[in-house]
Amino acid sequence: MELPKAYFERIRAQIQELERRSLQAIEQAAERCAECLQKGGVIHVYDTGHLVSRELINRAGGLAAFTPFHFDLSVNNPNPYREAQGVSGQTRPETVRAIVSAALDRSRILPGDVLVIGSVSGKTPFPVELAIQARERGVFVIALTALDYSSKLQSEHESGKRLYEVADLVIDNAAPYGDGMMQIEGLEVPFCPASGIGAAVALWAVVAGIIERMVNAGYTPTVLASINRPDGQERYKRSIEEYKQKGY
Repeated sequence: MELPKAYFERIRAQIQELERRSLQAIEQAAERCAECLQKGGVIHVYDTGHLVSRELINRAGGLAAFTPFHFDLSVNNPNPYREAQGVSGQTRPETVRAIVSAALDRSRILPGDVLVIGSVSGKTPFPVELAIQARERGVFVIALTALDYSSKLQSEHESGKRLYEVADLVIDNAAPYGDGMMQIEGLEVPFCPASGIGAAVALWAVVAGIIERMVNAGYTPTVLASINRPDGQERYKRSIEEYKQKGY
């Protein structure tokens, strides 16, 4: 069995490529996030479903300051007759704009905050619209995407732009076109996607940079300890109270 070993080799190569492509952007993101926290801002994370928001939130060794942001409009209106006629719900551009605007209105996102938006393809309407409207509200937007993939796709947003074209800063997770990075004879579709691991590595590197900058500036950021330690639950409660008081 050679593919498991080949997978590790491919992952190492991807992480090296991620470092080559995105280290400068990662350092810039860390600088901007550290400044945001020092000024009383908040870092928000919006993800289209591939690991990022779950990886960063409430993790042992992670920052208490990362806040998830999620929204949707769920409509339950099944009708077999209409389905047979091909009538389906449509999300028009004006609907996308209205939903994103309402989500930001109802959120705790304020000018001066940082919003990390994760989308591998970067082509779908909601992440793009969210980046546009957030920037209009004075929020610094960091896009986490796959440039080799996204640049070859057509945007579904009314502007014709993809996420990396509307963000303040772009971190390329170095995933290949189509995301799958392994192949085998007899199987047409590449497998073992690269984007999730690339995104996680990139964002933990950002976290390392944030902590380094804040400590060097005389700030002690709230880092969560494992709740599975004997004193874990109490330490976690104290950490959350500390974050409530300090904001970082």
